[in-house]
Amino acid sequence: MAEEKSFNFKYVIFGADVSASNKIFGLGDTDLECIELILSTEIIKADLSTKSLFSTDGTIFKYQTMIVATGSTCVRMSECGFQDTNAKNIFYLRDIKDVDQLALTMEPKKKRKVVVIGGGCRGFEISASLTVNNYEVTMVFPEPWIMHWLFSAEIASFYEGYYANKGIKIIKSTKATGLSTNSNGEVTEVKLDDGRALEADVVLLDGGGRPMTSLFRGQVVEEKGGLKTNGFFKTSVSSVYAIGDVATFPMKLYGDMRRVEHVNHAFKSAEQAVMAIKAAEEGRSIQEYDYLPFFNSRAFDLSWQFYGDNVGQSVIFGDNDPNSPKAKFGTYWVKDGKVVGAFLEGGVVEENKAIARVARTQPSVGSLEVLSNVGELLIGSRVNRNRVLVSCHI
Repeated sequence: MAEEKSFNFKYVIFGADVSASNKIFGLGDTDLECIELILSTEIIKADLSTKSLFSTDGTIFKYQTMIVATGSTCVRMSECGFQDTNAKNIFYLRDIKDVDQLALTMEPKKKRKVVVIGGGCRGFEISASLTVNNYEVTMVFPEPWIMHWLFSAEIASFYEGYYANKGIKIIKSTKATGLSTNSNGEVTEVKLDDGRALEADVVLLDGGGRPMTSLFRGQVVEEKGGLKTNGFFKTSVSSVYAIGDVATFPMKLYGDMRRVEHVNHAFKSAEQAVMAIKAAEEGRSIQEYDYLPFFNSRAFDLSWQFYGDNVGQSVIFGDNDPNSPKAKFGTYWVKDGKVVGAFLEGGVVEENKAIARVARTQPSVGSLEVLSNVGELLIGSRVNRNRVLVSCHI
């Protein structure tokens, strides 16, 4: 019988999510030699009661404190009812192996037809990148407009028009239901629920993600698809913390529990968890996590940032005509008489900082028309911008 291998660690960071690499030096010495990086090792079982992780080769990793940073996995086409999901030239935008293979598959000098299934952030960005590199791109998604989970209809109309001007075809409110392949097993068409078929040399799937929490099921409290934590990212098991995509945490600003998928939160949640662990060890206390939701993207020569919550009534301001040579516009979201969210396309650094402060301070608003004028001041004049926005009590 082979001898059982076992390793004991004070801290184990389980997973390779973006959050896993951030602030690891906060746990003990800052010497790289104190950190052991274990790659190509699949963990198939977690026993939180004995503080043990078990790998496929029988190795046991024991810990005193574990930080779960397993991130999310992509939703596969087979889970959505597709046939021929093993066809060649199908790539998932959340899978690093697929992204690497995609780079090898694409031939810079050959015009190819690409169908992007999904209207989320990854599909939004990759469609622009492919178009810049001379690929013929079609986006198809079931929602009524692009980036439906974040954008208002008015915001989306600008980007859809801009993308159309760049040659990207957008098919909305339509589901992709199947694929056709040739004798070599390569994808040739994407079938739609309205009976149409789109020619495709390559298919990219932006089908969303699912937190990788199955190893902990039944051992720790879960909520909204993630591991439920407190404001220090400690789970219901005192020796286990969860960060990044897998954590469902108290959103202090809004008084509810949320799970956030964004690199900004991944970094900040990692920092908070490490500070909390060290503070507990040293008998100190720290402030609870107080996160301001943030999303951003760059595509073509566009650049937008969003802060806060996109709930309530939206108020758009500025020039959102996709045919404008230099369009610049924004949106505020108002709920219960307060500004709770802010979006800006084409903002400079100080303007983006200003809308972040608005989303954080949530100034009261009595007139949506005046609020729109305040937005015009933001993008039309740099004079007293911060004073006008943050002290706005209309």
